[in-house]
Amino acid sequence: MTVGEELQQSETIANALDAIVREIDEKRAQLTGVRAPNPGLKETLDDHLTRVTSSRGRGLYAPYIGSGVGNGALVELIDGSVKYDMACGIGPHFFGHSDPDLVATAIRAAAGDVTMQGYFQQNTSAITFTETLVRCASRNSKLRHAFLCNSGAMANDNALKVVYQKNHPADRVIAFADCFMGRSVAMCQIGDNAAYRDGVPTTIGVEYVPFFNEVSARSASAGDISGQTRHIDMCVRRLEEHINRYPGKYAAFCFELIQGEGGYNTAPREFFTALMDVCKANSIAVWTDEIQTFGRTLEMFAFDALNLGEYVDMCTIGKMSQVCAAIFTEEYNPRGGLLSGTFLGSSVGLAVGQRMIERLEAGDYYGQSGRIAQHHRAFVEQVKGLVVKHPEWFPESEKVTAPYGGMGGMMRFTPFGGKKDKIMALTKALFDEGMVAIACGHDPYHVRILAPLGVMEESHWPRIFEVMERGLAKVAG
Repeated sequence: MTVGEELQQSETIANALDAIVREIDEKRAQLTGVRAPNPGLKETLDDHLTRVTSSRGRGLYAPYIGSGVGNGALVELIDGSVKYDMACGIGPHFFGHSDPDLVATAIRAAAGDVTMQGYFQQNTSAITFTETLVRCASRNSKLRHAFLCNSGAMANDNALKVVYQKNHPADRVIAFADCFMGRSVAMCQIGDNAAYRDGVPTTIGVEYVPFFNEVSARSASAGDISGQTRHIDMCVRRLEEHINRYPGKYAAFCFELIQGEGGYNTAPREFFTALMDVCKANSIAVWTDEIQTFGRTLEMFAFDALNLGEYVDMCTIGKMSQVCAAIFTEEYNPRGGLLSGTFLGSSVGLAVGQRMIERLEAGDYYGQSGRIAQHHRAFVEQVKGLVVKHPEWFPESEKVTAPYGGMGGMMRFTPFGGKKDKIMALTKALFDEGMVAIACGHDPYHVRILAPLGVMEESHWPRIFEVMERGLAKVAG
C-alpha cells in the first residue's frame, strides 16, 4: 500500500469526516422552509453587492450571495433569507445544497496532495472519472474516448478543434437558431445571440437551421402530409441549401437535443434523425451538445433518451458532471498535440462528479417510471392547477402551445403569454418571495426550472408552487 492509499484509508480522517458531517447535518436541519431576510443583515448584503460591482465592473443578475449552507432544495443567503433553489447554478447542483455524502466526498478529495490535476500530472481519480464517462456514453453509441476540461465552453472548443482536424479542410459549422454554446471567442460566434459576440471579430463561418417549432408542427395538414412532417421537411431543405451553397465545407452540425437558453425547446426523434441522415450522407460530424442536458433527461444522456446513439460522433457534457468533457468515437480520436491543458479539473470536482454519477446509476432516476419523469409529471400537474385557478395569468397566445414544457429535469413554465417584461419581472418577484429561478427563451420567454431532483420529494412541489403563486400575483397586479 502506498502512503497515499494509507492516507485515504486513515481512521483519523474517517472519524474527522464523521464529525464534520454530523455538524453540517445539525446546522442544515435548521433550514426547514422559506424565510424572509433578516433586517439586521441587510447592511451585510448591501456591502457585498457593492464589493461585487466594484471588483467585477458590474452588478449581479440577482442579489444571490450564499451563506455557505443549505438543506437540499433550500439555500440560505447572507441576508439570512432561505429560498427554494430552482436554478441550481444553472444546473450543476442536482443533489442540492450541503448534501452530506457529497460534502464528505469533497473533503476527502481535498485531503489529497494537489488542488488541480492536469494532463502532465494526474492522479487515479482523473482516470477513473474518464473511464466512467466513456462506459456510460458508450452503452448505445460508438463513443469511446473522453477528454476532460474545466468548463462547458472549453469542452465545446475542444470538440470544435477535433471535428476541424478530422474533416479538414472543412471549416464551417451548422447549428440551431437560438442556440447557446458558451462565451469563448469561438463559441460566442456559433451561439445565436448578437449581444454575446458584440465587438468579437468574425472568424468562424456559421449557418443556422430552425429548431423544431411546435406551433408550426401543429398547423393544418396539407392532404396526407401532417404539419409535423411538413415542418421537418422544411428544416431539412434549409440544411440542404446550406450544404449546397458550401459543399464539402461543413465540419460539424452541433445539435442541442433540448435547447437550454433558447427556451427549453424539445423535438421528436424524427426531427433529429432527418437532419442527422443528411449529415451522415455528407460526411458532416454529428455533435450533440449536452452541457446542460447531461444527467437531467429520461436517461443519463439525452441522445439515449431519444435513441440517437448510433448517429453521434461527438458529445460534450458539463454542469452536473462537475468536470466537463468532450467524448468522441475512435474515428474522431485526434492526433497528438491538438488537445491538452494545464488543468483537466479539480481533485474535488473529479471526486464529486464521480460520486454523483455513481448515485445516478444506483438510483431509480431514469426511464418513463423513474424519479426524474415522476418529478416532471408532478411539476406539470402543479402548473395545470394554477391554470385552472388563475386562467387570467395564462392568456391565449399564438406563440405558446402550452404553459409548461421541457423534458425530465429540464422544465419550463410560461405564464403571461411568454412576454419578456412579465417573465423578467416574475423571476425577480419569485426571488423576493423565496425562489431562485432564471429566464430562458426568445419570444416567447419562459421561467427555467432546474430543480435539485436528486434530493427532492414530489411532496415539495406544492410548497414550491405556493411561492410561485405569490410571485405571479405580484406581477399580475
